[in-house]
Amino acid sequence: MTTYRAFEVTGSRRFRLVERELAEPLPGQVRVKVEYCGACHSDVLGVEGLRAHPERPVVPGHEIVGVIDAVGAGVRAWRVGERVGIGFLAGHCGECEHCRRGDFVNCADQPQTGSDVDGGYAEYAYARTSGLARVPDGLSSVDAAPLLCAGLTTYSALGRIDARPGSLVAVQGIGGLGHLGVQYAKALGYRVAAIARGTDKAELAADHYIDSSAEDPGRALQALGGAAAIVATAASGASMSPLVAGLAPRGRLIVVGAAADPIEVQTSDLIFGTRTVSGSLTGSSIENEDSLAFANARGIHPMTEVLPFAEAPRAYERMLSGQARFRVVLELGA
Repeated sequence: MTTYRAFEVTGSRRFRLVERELAEPLPGQVRVKVEYCGACHSDVLGVEGLRAHPERPVVPGHEIVGVIDAVGAGVRAWRVGERVGIGFLAGHCGECEHCRRGDFVNCADQPQTGSDVDGGYAEYAYARTSGLARVPDGLSSVDAAPLLCAGLTTYSALGRIDARPGSLVAVQGIGGLGHLGVQYAKALGYRVAAIARGTDKAELAADHYIDSSAEDPGRALQALGGAAAIVATAASGASMSPLVAGLAPRGRLIVVGAAADPIEVQTSDLIFGTRTVSGSLTGSSIENEDSLAFANARGIHPMTEVLPFAEAPRAYERMLSGQARFRVVLELGA
């Protein structure tokens, strides 16, 4: 086999199915035969042209699961035949100041998969070894794909919480991220409140469900004793603004949903109660491995809709519509 198929995109949503030459991986890289790739909202960076050079073709997709079929020069810790995942961060450099201090997520020379470098809407993908996560036995590839971004994002945010088991933790926005956040929070031993608009997702709640269209979520959380932490996943600053008032003293609002509008906060809500608002991007590759292992051990599974590789543009549109429950995954001849 000398070529492989890939969906390239240029400009805004201009998809094109192409044949590419199958190349050997560069030094420090591996080549992965892709089994599944999730369609994630962050794919908009590549597909909608929200990158430095949208005129250049790029392959979207950063929830990639597959098997290593070739290794580049200097690769020692990874072998052909291993099942691996590639997430949003395509591998830290190991040399910048952030890396030297162990802050790999904020590496100054780390490309983003599917927008800076080619991603997984393709039969093969290439990646730095520093961006790889091993997929544990017992976890299916179709389940692992969404966990590499949506799962890791919520898992990492929950890891920032300094709270005792049994503390009230809320997850706002029960969608692609939130339905996993509820599962992770419950498995970590917290009492979990799910916050969403309407009642159609109430059955996905762990301990408490708050309909934010029917009551003020901050007041509802205070009625439950106040939240030690709230993980906000909905892409709306306006929907996050009332949440700060629902935090217990020293509680933390952790923002993972990227929104176009700002969060408005009363300074008194921060000062009286020593509350905090912070952001959380994702996690490093080894934290991704931890997240997969935790999900495998605790039976955490994404709700998925699987589409064939040939329908990659439709999979992206389905994801973007917000109608999927809850993660769309491409199958590439697994």
